[in-house]
Amino acid sequence: MAKSKSRKAFVCSECGSESSKWQGQCPDCKAWNTFKEINLGSSRPHATPAGNLSGFAGSLAAVQALSEVSAEEAPRFSSGYSELDRVLGGGFVPGSAVLIGGHPGAGKSTILLQTLCHVASNMNALYVSGEESLQQIAARARRLGLPTDRLKMLAETSAERIIQVAEQEKPGIIVIDSIQVMYMEGVDSAPGGVAQVRESAAFLTRFAKQTGTVLLIVGHVTKDNSLAGPMTLSHIIDTQLMLGNTDDSRFRIMRATKNRFGQVNELGIFAMTERGLKEVKNPSAIFLSRGEETTSGSIINVLWEGTRPLLVEIQALVVESQLGNPRRVTVGMDQNRLAMLLAVLTRHGGIFTSDQDVFLNVVGGVRITETSADLAGLLAIVSSLRDNPLPQDMIAFGEVGLAGEIRPVANGQERLIEAAKHGFKKAIVPVANKPRKDIPGIQVIGVTKLSDALDAI
Repeated sequence: MAKSKSRKAFVCSECGSESSKWQGQCPDCKAWNTFKEINLGSSRPHATPAGNLSGFAGSLAAVQALSEVSAEEAPRFSSGYSELDRVLGGGFVPGSAVLIGGHPGAGKSTILLQTLCHVASNMNALYVSGEESLQQIAARARRLGLPTDRLKMLAETSAERIIQVAEQEKPGIIVIDSIQVMYMEGVDSAPGGVAQVRESAAFLTRFAKQTGTVLLIVGHVTKDNSLAGPMTLSHIIDTQLMLGNTDDSRFRIMRATKNRFGQVNELGIFAMTERGLKEVKNPSAIFLSRGEETTSGSIINVLWEGTRPLLVEIQALVVESQLGNPRRVTVGMDQNRLAMLLAVLTRHGGIFTSDQDVFLNVVGGVRITETSADLAGLLAIVSSLRDNPLPQDMIAFGEVGLAGEIRPVANGQERLIEAAKHGFKKAIVPVANKPRKDIPGIQVIGVTKLSDALDAI
């Protein structure tokens, strides 16, 4: 019998890119000194794991014409939490693979344990723990007051043995906590390595697709908030969620960075309590905790996150610079965009900040990626520079162009309705976003140029 040959390659530890020889810089992610030689295992195909895996191994797939394939959406089922369902795009899709990442202590295991305890009342659910003992998980569940009589637990790190158990139990949903400790016996690499993470994730995902099982995978993150392991991990799964903290340690923000079944950048807000993670039904309220005293440099902006509006406070501080090169510092916004907006303010607003340090902050730890915050940011900067407070019941949104024009943004009327619900009385918006019919309780001022917006305040 011929011996199988061992395949070796150089793999980038940052992005998982492979090369037949060592390179100083990765051609894909441009990182330096990240190529490491690893053994990719035998070139012979992996043997089918022992046990009854006939359903998983399957036979040769049949070729179909695209017109013959059913276009009906798979029926979803709820996780029991409306915020999690929102981020997922409406609930769990059978056969989907969901990756949840976050820093230690963010609440990944907690939210998954709560979800599976709820789902287990309607279907067979399996929680696989490779990091914590079953006693630790049971103690947490009792502390949170969760129903545990229907949830099945397994302490295992071998992907092959997990599939054997899943073939016997036939769960509708499986949690793998976490992918960094899983391994496959046919791969010559330590758990957590690039090859093990990639092969284990692909093996488990293939099982989920072929059996219609929902697969929830916990992933660790590095110090720069990126998922640990190869970049191929993000391509294998269907949905990628990131769970992070806000400036207030009580709250957690869950954001979808990839979703084949729903909106990308959808946002869910949770509060960490003694009874676990609780949903925040009105997320705008946690970002609007302003003091009673009116201060300059503060204004409310209405973002559009996924499928709903979100009110956040934008703060600006402008002080005379003591350095030859004034600083431009942003927290929660793009620093290059701030420099561009200050140039527009100088050219088309006649307000100079070349000798001032400018600091811009988005309250609550929210990261603004859309352009609707341009107008609000400039008005906050002018308010701080002139030390002239803006009314606390005023909001502003709109994109500012290089010619000083105020461009409209998407979902303008929905943003105004949300602001009116929270008691705001005045809004400065692009004229194209001004509704044809008045919205009760709020005065809408439409502006076409930056100078018009400055006159309005």
